[in-house]
Amino acid sequence: MGRSERELVTSLRAELASIDPSRPCDRRAEAAGLGSTPPREGAVARLAVRLGRGRGRPVKGTGVEGAGAAVAAAVAGAEGPAAGETDFDWATAAEHCRMAYLRGLFLARGSLSLAGGRTHLEFVVAPDEAANLARCLGEAELPASWRVRRGRGVVTWKSGDTVGLFLRRIGAAGAILELEARQVSRALRGDLNRVINAESANLQRAVGAAGRQIAAIGELEGDGRLAEQPYVVRSVAQARRETPEATLAELAERLGIHRSAVQRALERIERLVLHPDEGAGRRGRRAGRLHRRARPSRSTRALA
Repeated sequence: MGRSERELVTSLRAELASIDPSRPCDRRAEAAGLGSTPPREGAVARLAVRLGRGRGRPVKGTGVEGAGAAVAAAVAGAEGPAAGETDFDWATAAEHCRMAYLRGLFLARGSLSLAGGRTHLEFVVAPDEAANLARCLGEAELPASWRVRRGRGVVTWKSGDTVGLFLRRIGAAGAILELEARQVSRALRGDLNRVINAESANLQRAVGAAGRQIAAIGELEGDGRLAEQPYVVRSVAQARRETPEATLAELAERLGIHRSAVQRALERIERLVLHPDEGAGRRGRRAGRLHRRARPSRSTRALA
């Protein structure tokens, strides 16, 4: 049995939190991304301990605070570099440092939702930081939308492809494979449902059309008008009565004529029932008049 969406997200966050950057610059960048927000999960708290640094100054270039009191308290006085070493400047940072920073920011201020078959990832930051963070993500070819919601800045992705690319770039591996497998399976189920619905609708239309055509053929045959029609129309009418489930293409193949000829013949049959005088010669028009006269009048039907 597959894991639930909540379990998958928890596993993905634990996987990201277990990454131990080897470069000192990446460690400082990820600590800056974690900021001073108290860790919400044990895995993130342990990451804060591993990245433990002294109190940092505000991050330059993004407006997001550097590693601060929460990390310093987690390491309980462990030695670290000077405060300025935790500063992070997005504009001058290398690509690997940017991804380390975004990994820390996601673990501290990001959330991922997979409920209802929809992929939704968002960062919740200070209102004045949202626009700048969206700009930085755009520079990383991860364009995001942003807005202010209940006094907080929210930077959002709703595209499954963009979310998958982001998670892959910040280091997710095993969990992202399962996430992508679920997305592919969901897309295949959606495509299959659309195909089944389309085929069902086509079948219903075909059955309805065949029923109307057989009823029309019976009426034309009953009043003798079918015998006055051209050979192709009579042949198509006979084939339709013998194989009511056949498609237009199958009827055409059986009779050795074009599909369009079959379609025109059946349309003519239905049209003659609705308009008895249309497409008939003198005998046909006379039969149509006799057919109408044979019908009881409205007053006669009322008396009956």
